Amino acid sequence: MTQKKQHVTIKGTKDGLNFLLDDRCSYESLLEELKEKLSTKHYQGSDEPDVMVNVKVGHRYLTEDQAEEISSIITEGRNLAIEEIHSDVLTKAEAELLRQESQVVTLTKMVRSGQVLKVRGDLLLIGDVNPSGTVMATGNVYIMGALKGVAHAGFEGDTKAVVAAALMSPTQLRIADQIHQFDEGDKGVAMASAYLDSEAEGFKLERVQDLMRQRPNLNLQKNDSQIIDG
Repeated sequence: MTQKKQHVTIKGTKDGLNFLLDDRCSYESLLEELKEKLSTKHYQGSDEPDVMVNVKVGHRYLTEDQAEEISSIITEGRNLAIEEIHSDVLTKAEAELLRQESQVVTLTKMVRSGQVLKVRGDLLLIGDVNPSGTVMATGNVYIMGALKGVAHAGFEGDTKAVVAAALMSPTQLRIADQIHQFDEGDKGVAMASAYLDSEAEGFKLERVQDLMRQRPNLNLQKNDSQIIDG
């Protein structure tokens, strides 16, 4: 006798329940088994606090209506609450965001005082950043010129981002939410880089030549520009 394949697996964790839903069966078969599994007295409503449920659907793409239907089946009349429905399938918006984050925006220009240049991905600027000028990138910032203003790398929280400049003479450097202020009397340093040192828990400035030792996965690949502002 052939054993019926399980399309729904429920596993308990210290934080609640994981619902693992097969991504190779039909949607209708999935719903049928889900209702059957939840029909036992074990899952009926009570006065107990809600148990948090994480639903994992693998490589199945769910429409909003399907996600709502699954949520309703799991929670209706039960002490179960959906924490997250996770799919391994990227939406178009998510795929586009990943593409933008992996790109290098290459520009040849001067960022003048009062200007703000903001990009998604890495920024490779062939030119100077004047005092009171600002450059920002979700990734790394590379300046093939004099950095005399403000540079903010990893502005969405990437603590592994770096700033490198042919002439490092900024008024301020920022990486993620960390800030390093420079005195007006500081002399510029040629071919310098800055990154966050996890051991020192702060900024570290070194020669560009030493950067690959600290960030061996740095890689420049030319792609389409994605300028947010500037």
